Amino acid sequence: MTRTLKVGLVQQPAWPDKERSLAESEAGVRELAAAGAELVLLQELHATHYFCQYEDTELFDLAEPLDGPTGRRLAALAAELDIVLVGSLFERRAPGLYHNTAVVYDRDRGQVGLYRKMHIPDDPGFYEKFYFAPGDQDDSRRQGFQPIDTSVGRLGLLVCWDQWYPEAARLMALAGAEVLLYPTAIGWSPADDDGEKARQKEAWTLIQRSHAVANGVPVIVANRVGHEPDHSGVGDGIDFWGGSFVAGPQGELLAHAGSEAERLLVTLDMSRGEDVRRIWPYLRDRRIDAYGDLTRRYRD
Repeated sequence: MTRTLKVGLVQQPAWPDKERSLAESEAGVRELAAAGAELVLLQELHATHYFCQYEDTELFDLAEPLDGPTGRRLAALAAELDIVLVGSLFERRAPGLYHNTAVVYDRDRGQVGLYRKMHIPDDPGFYEKFYFAPGDQDDSRRQGFQPIDTSVGRLGLLVCWDQWYPEAARLMALAGAEVLLYPTAIGWSPADDDGEKARQKEAWTLIQRSHAVANGVPVIVANRVGHEPDHSGVGDGIDFWGGSFVAGPQGELLAHAGSEAERLLVTLDMSRGEDVRRIWPYLRDRRIDAYGDLTRRYRD
């Protein structure tokens, strides 16, 4: 029996002004819900500018608890519109302990699950280790690479840098995730030449489409757009490239955004994952008896 799911994503710019950024997010969510979306994905850190370009302890003031103003606003929006909404918070978990956290709000049930980013980058312009602790991996508490059950299905929620790791996608699929979602903030340095920019963006799209293929599940990716300056004045800033997309369980592109603010809406056939896994039974043929060294940093 065919089961369909209307999914939407919001690709937007964001600013240091939370009210302005959240108003843009809300407008996109409302537009998609009015068009019939049942599940809506927002991009990584959509409530603020991408502040990780530099290190400044005053920026920790942007963080909020899960039940802070941003969380309450997103929960109320999901309830009002009767949708499942995936938002992104700079979470203040405890004094001196902060996370990059994606949160799922399920209609009038409120928050039904969260995922704290597990892979934390530390690269020029992406100094996230200064701000974020990685999430805990705790199976008994359903933390880490654990899907979240919702009224529209079991969601495998990962965040940005996680998208480069096949292990993360696989663990979500092995726990029954029916779809993988990646809220993202990625872009180019203005100093990169056109060839390097093209290679980076193509690699980013390709690796996530490959997760769809390898696991037989759809993939939804929401990225931000616009130039955001390095407010410390040290770097050139980042040109966020957009390119948000929805891919089917064979990696086929069902919708692909450009480089400007945009909303995507796609009707997924959720029964196709079963059909694809019957002809490409990767999970059946995995040699789990031979993969022990995957838990090592390097085989030397």
